Amino acid sequence: MPSLQRVAPQEEYKLMYGMLFSIRSFVSKMSPLDMKDGFLAFQTSRYKLHYYETPTGIKVVMNTDLGVGPIRDVLHHIYSALYVELVVKNPLCPLGQTVQSELFRSRLDSYVRSLPFFSARAG
Repeated sequence: MPSLQRVAPQEEYKLMYGMLFSIRSFVSKMSPLDMKDGFLAFQTSRYKLHYYETPTGIKVVMNTDLGVGPIRDVLHHIYSALYVELVVKNPLCPLGQTVQSELFRSRLDSYVRSLPFFSARAG
């Protein structure tokens, strides 16, 4: 089995963005009339990636176990109740950069941990 190389966080973000951009582009070409909800999730043999994009272009992504069903409502809640309320409406949080708000991070962590499908596992 090949060894896994650790990727720097900034490089990981760029790879993830490129992958999501490519998938969205592919989906829009395959079903252009259904683009409002065209790309919601994809899965590999190990995880499921859920995707939510706002009309303003903010993307919310969450990886889960394969058995987790649609979580569009969860991703919408993260955007509307957490991101908008704690980041967008906070004049001290510059938009377009990595979120530095500890309150946002803490509330996001609490919310994700409260989800019925969340289970902390030792690595």
